[in-house]
Amino acid sequence: MSTASRLPQFAGRFVSRLPRTVDKRVRGLAVASLVGQTILVVTGGAVRLTSSGLGCPTWPRCTDTSLVNTPEMGIHGFIEFGNRLLTFALAAVAALMLVYLWNLRKERRDLFLLALGLLASIPAQAIIGGITVLTGLNPWVVGLHFLVSMALVVFATLLVNRAFGRTGRFQTLALPALPGMMRPVTAAVAILASLAVVLGVAVTGAGPHAGDAEAPRNGLDWDLFSHIHAVPAYLVTAGTAVALAVVMMRRIRGPFRAAVLGLLAVTVLQAVIGFTQYYNGIPALLVGTHMLGAALLMAAATNTWDLARWSPVK
Repeated sequence: MSTASRLPQFAGRFVSRLPRTVDKRVRGLAVASLVGQTILVVTGGAVRLTSSGLGCPTWPRCTDTSLVNTPEMGIHGFIEFGNRLLTFALAAVAALMLVYLWNLRKERRDLFLLALGLLASIPAQAIIGGITVLTGLNPWVVGLHFLVSMALVVFATLLVNRAFGRTGRFQTLALPALPGMMRPVTAAVAILASLAVVLGVAVTGAGPHAGDAEAPRNGLDWDLFSHIHAVPAYLVTAGTAVALAVVMMRRIRGPFRAAVLGLLAVTVLQAVIGFTQYYNGIPALLVGTHMLGAALLMAAATNTWDLARWSPVK
């Protein structure tokens, strides 16, 4: 039998071994996607905060003659190229997720489309990253790069919830009934958290951490936009406090209670970091921690809203 004739048989056997239900492999890859997207935010922040934004001065190569960083480029080249490599790791996770979902692509279309969206985002992010380098770290392009990462954290959070049956049409987790007000409250918190992140990008684009000593700034008044950025952050805190009060007064247990407490913890942490960095000269380490907090905030706000949306109403 020729090699060509064996290929269909091999493919058939391979497909037959893929999951026909959402098992621990699929769930593990969903968690890996969320963790990986969050780490990408952190490594992207490290590139910027260590002035390594042009560590690889061109794209798609690292230099005009090398695909990878060279010893002469030093630590900046290593940091920038390491961030690029992480993109390939995320692409591998997303591709593997699609492979494992192949037998479920019709039955679990929700998971398949979310995984497909995460995979499709990889080349999009790579192109935006390339434009960032080729434009000398234009702050608006850098901001877009970060906002796309935030959107991917949201999609990865939804993927985890669907894979574990916490929410969605194939929900298996029994959620306690919530007061009807919880859906609009949690939706408002998620929208305000997104607005706070968008304004935070504007603040960062006006601040001192440009990714390179020669990189341009967006020209906005940093101090003014810092105060504007704080307004939706205050409202997120207020909305979270309302949700917590309802949870405590109604003695709501289970995943929604845990989600609200987690959201409160992240919100308070972000507030502490924000105030501390504002009054201490915007140290790079705190800015990086604030960027991680932004990813955690988007995941926590998305999770809380998603659970409220799929909980019964009383």
